[in-house]
Amino acid sequence: MYGNTHELDYVLERDGTHDEIGTPVAFIEVAYRRYTKHSRNKAQEIQGAVLPLKTTYSNVAPFIGAVLGGVFTDGALAQLRSRGFTVLYYGWQAIVSAFRRVGVDVDYDEDTPDEDSWAKVQSWEALSQNKQNRVVRHLRQIGAEQMGQFMAALEAAVTRVIELVRVLPLYGSATDCPSLAKAIQFIEEYDESDHGLLMLRYEIDVRYTNGDRIEAKFADKQSAIEFLRHYQPPCTPK
Repeated sequence: MYGNTHELDYVLERDGTHDEIGTPVAFIEVAYRRYTKHSRNKAQEIQGAVLPLKTTYSNVAPFIGAVLGGVFTDGALAQLRSRGFTVLYYGWQAIVSAFRRVGVDVDYDEDTPDEDSWAKVQSWEALSQNKQNRVVRHLRQIGAEQMGQFMAALEAAVTRVIELVRVLPLYGSATDCPSLAKAIQFIEEYDESDHGLLMLRYEIDVRYTNGDRIEAKFADKQSAIEFLRHYQPPCTPK
């Protein structure tokens, strides 16, 4: 929308190919922070990258999600959720516990020497694939409820179908009132039985099975038709 580009971690598309970008149905960012002083900034950074994309593709109401690990304040998490993000969060102690199960101590702070941090990385890389997978399985187990909720929300967004399209043709002309009192007076005196009015616009309300709604207004019939045709599945070549 603003001419900027972002490299997101995951973008799910519908009807895309290797050569052409499809219709985005989900934007998901992944982030890790060790200290609370960085968590709010990271939350704002995620918002700054994803929300303009959600607005740009508002005609398809994409899912927006964040998978977070480490230390994020309740305020940072609430900030993302309040803006429509579905959040999957693994706290710092849960992550440390998962790695300790395979003998790797990933705990560190700002005073940890670089060589100690590098030794932790080497300890992890020296593990067999089976032991690394044990860490993944443990994280999935302790976060099973959260992950289930996250995946259910994602699946509902990706597999949703239109259950209702409401079309409201509006007739009439706008009346500008210089004050609230004049506006109230106009409504009180307005003759609703007068049908000799010009076509004003079409208002369209598209509703999905997962509760998403897309509302649009069009000044002419052709624009309204083209908008609705955008939601039809592409034709399969014979």
